Amino acid sequence: MRRTLLCRFLVLLAAGVILPAAFAAAPIDLRLPGTVIILRHAYAPGTSDPAGFDLADCQTQRNLNDAGRAQARALGRQLRAAGLTSSTAVFTSPWCRCQETARLLGLTSPVVLGALRSFYANPDETERVTDELRAFLQTLPVDGPPLVLVTHQVNISALTREFMASGEGVVLRLNGSLQPALVGRIAAPRDDAVKSP
Repeated sequence: MRRTLLCRFLVLLAAGVILPAAFAAAPIDLRLPGTVIILRHAYAPGTSDPAGFDLADCQTQRNLNDAGRAQARALGRQLRAAGLTSSTAVFTSPWCRCQETARLLGLTSPVVLGALRSFYANPDETERVTDELRAFLQTLPVDGPPLVLVTHQVNISALTREFMASGEGVVLRLNGSLQPALVGRIAAPRDDAVKSP
């Protein structure tokens, strides 16, 4: 059993699915109770939403392109290969690029969570939105099933001080506090993984 788990971990590590944090001494098991995976949405060309965008109208926002959709599907395959299932809960920012990423992961139907909303255009909201996310995380049971959150780079950076490229993420372990433990990172899918079905 231990040998099988070690082999599986090495395959996932070689594929770039799981990157242990520099301080992590053991492999990261995404299936452990209290695991929260926070992902930045998949590739959406540009750096911000157009002026005057409408959150209720996806056509006015910066959205995933075909490469971003392929990246989101590949990321979902990686997460399922790491042990997440179709019953894994998924929460998402209200932005369309996050909702589409969350749907394309192929886990459960995502639930929009306001605490994952972007504050890129409103940096004065950084602390308030981050506090909302911390409060949400604190309400989750430390022995609960793993879950996935899809949000924006600014949100992940404000919470963890880690910078994420499109399709990357962090792995947290709930501890009942406002600051869950950072235990690792999720790498963006490699190009060959994005191209496979």
